[in-house]
Amino acid sequence: MFEVMDVEILARIQFAFTAAFHYIYPPLSIGLGVLLVIMEGIWLKTKNPLWHSLAKFWTRIFALTFAVGVASGIVMEFEFGTNWATYSRYVGDIFGSALAAEGIFAFFLESSFLAVLLFGWNRVGPRMHFFSTLMVALGAHFSAVWIIVANSWQQTPAGFHIVGEGLAARAEVTDFWAMVFNPSTVDRLSHTVSGAWLAGAFLVMSVSAWYLLRARHVEFAKAALKVALTVALVAALLQLVTGHHSAVGVAREQPAKLAALEGHFQDGPAGMWLFGWVNDAEETVSGVQIPGLLSWLVRYDANAEITGLDAFAKEDRPPVNLTFQCYHLMVGCGALIVIVSVGGVWLWWRGRLFDNRGALWVLVFAVALPQIANQTGWFAAEIGRQPWIVYNLLRTSDALSRVVTAQQVLASLLLFALIYTLLFALFIYLLNRKIQLGPAAREERL
Repeated sequence: MFEVMDVEILARIQFAFTAAFHYIYPPLSIGLGVLLVIMEGIWLKTKNPLWHSLAKFWTRIFALTFAVGVASGIVMEFEFGTNWATYSRYVGDIFGSALAAEGIFAFFLESSFLAVLLFGWNRVGPRMHFFSTLMVALGAHFSAVWIIVANSWQQTPAGFHIVGEGLAARAEVTDFWAMVFNPSTVDRLSHTVSGAWLAGAFLVMSVSAWYLLRARHVEFAKAALKVALTVALVAALLQLVTGHHSAVGVAREQPAKLAALEGHFQDGPAGMWLFGWVNDAEETVSGVQIPGLLSWLVRYDANAEITGLDAFAKEDRPPVNLTFQCYHLMVGCGALIVIVSVGGVWLWWRGRLFDNRGALWVLVFAVALPQIANQTGWFAAEIGRQPWIVYNLLRTSDALSRVVTAQQVLASLLLFALIYTLLFALFIYLLNRKIQLGPAAREERL
């Protein structure tokens, strides 16, 4: 039993570590893809060389994030087979369909036009290059679609039946589109994509603000900052709407998760904690709460009853305090993102942003907010699903490979930690080098 527990904990830590590291980069690629389409589109319309310079510079940053994202994502596919063989057999029909669709409709589209985007500035016409930029951005979004479909199916399974019994059981698709549009797909996809737009927009805002603080590439930075602030404002407001719809869906489909997110133990009207600490043993929460707000948000009635954790056996409850803290950190970062986005646009419209050093320093460091929100939101969603790896169907403890030892998982975890640390250091070095070189860098430095 001790050996099995060790393997489970280590395998979960390993997958969480590799997935969290990988998840730094795809949101940046998706968000930067949108900004590249806008910048290059403005250049096509205005023929202003400033926008051409912007598009070329941020294409270099996009190329870096895309490359590291691809490299860091490959490991997870092997982990499904090495550490999670039972899970892979159970969901193979589902994941196989979704990942095959990603390869055909997303990665193939993105890869087909990537070379033109990166190296075709002087080899194809402006309209063809813009079309390539659009296709790469679309491919990045399609990739997110199919990954979210696969992950959402774990949260709210639909369109399948179970074949076989015991450890030989597996889920088999009976309705492909019901599987694709399972009850949580649309809400989770819209929330994830708007979070990716924020990651890209805040990176552009951060670099542009740094240039302004250093009085470098001033007109270049002002133009980029205007576009990034516009995208950030739209995405931040979308986050509020999509986050609300996602929470309503969780209340309907995964009541134990919602109760854990808000530390709600007993059935009845539920408030929303602004911050707090959960004592799992005593089933209490200490902190600051707005009474009735959670009931009002998910039922539109402050006195509506919300299912508490007491309705579930203790072995069927997620780790409450960890889920609670991740969720509230995400919400807190989300609130700061809205404040920064709205405040930045307001200062811009008042003509007081570009010379406001305090506001510019805020934008420089705000680049971390979407990353923290994306990571903690994913943690809250995945930890809140526990103890199920497929909700109400397959427990995480039953999904492990039976032949992998704790020592093997630990050794590979330490190796991945070393490699990913070096890869992250290389990413930061190259990113900083491209920023330092600025828009005047030659195309060969791509």
